[in-house]
Amino acid sequence: MADNLVSLQVKQSGHVAEVTLLGPGKGNAMGPDFWRELPVVFRELDADPDIRAIVLTGSGKHFSYGLDLPAMMTEWGGMLGGTALAGARTEFLAKIRTMQDSVTAVADCRKPVIAAVSGWCVGGGVDLIAAADIRLASADAKFSVREVRVAMVADIGSLQRLGGIVGEGHLRELAYTGKDVDAARAEKIGLVNDVYADQDALLAAAHELAASIAKNPPLVVQGVKDVLDHQRAPRVADGLRYVSTWNAAFLPSKDLGEAVQAFLERRDPEFSGE
Repeated sequence: MADNLVSLQVKQSGHVAEVTLLGPGKGNAMGPDFWRELPVVFRELDADPDIRAIVLTGSGKHFSYGLDLPAMMTEWGGMLGGTALAGARTEFLAKIRTMQDSVTAVADCRKPVIAAVSGWCVGGGVDLIAAADIRLASADAKFSVREVRVAMVADIGSLQRLGGIVGEGHLRELAYTGKDVDAARAEKIGLVNDVYADQDALLAAAHELAASIAKNPPLVVQGVKDVLDHQRAPRVADGLRYVSTWNAAFLPSKDLGEAVQAFLERRDPEFSGE
């Protein structure tokens, strides 16, 4: 397994791997280390013949607060400026597609991935669990496709993958409003399969499910996943390419700057549509 991981921890029990988000941002927020390490970890797990199923979870009380906005805005720098020209926007397009590829590495992993969600799962966290095969939650879990509330079009996979999970109507409601959804509602709309009393019960159930998958012929399980993904994967890839191009062209805005400033100042943003 990859050495010197900062944002992820990997443990193995039998034929099941547990991948835990570590942050290092508050609430396991997804900064540059996360986007770099996630595909490395999942490609290594994909290639490991001893691994047959994966449990994906978060450290502490929360799955993930989503994108580590201050850290990523620092990295993006002038790429989002209102006067950014073709060179800067092309560089930003490449950044988006690299982040998309990181999450797609989870979807492309031939081993079934079970996301075990406690506490908050926001923005990029929802992108991540949408790339998993199965989602479970504890009763305290809360979900939000939050990007619209910070003047962004979600571009890492939620808009492409959630329709097949919760249906178009529920996806549009989540994406247009950025509303928070509790575990009971998430179960009702099919975002999660089951809800458990607490985090300990959730992880136990996730590992039990992973172990039951791991008992089956591994190549057959991988074949089932391949067949299920055959029609979806090209559609998702096309959608990801489109939204990355759209955001490279239109994401820079006064509203985005206002959203970032409001976030840093811990106040509600005032959007002008500019």
